[in-house]
Amino acid sequence: MTPEEEAEYKRRRKARNVVLALLLVGLVVLFYAITVVRIGAQG
Repeated sequence: MTPEEEAEYKRRRKARNVVLALLLVGLVVLFYAITVVRIGAQG
């Protein structure tokens, strides 16, 4: 693998990891919001 190919591979891997991290944070926020709404509706 040439240095250029390796750099491209690392760049794509980092971009994919950032997208996955954002997706995970989004799911956590969604579940938190659903929990708050459900608990608030009971009170």
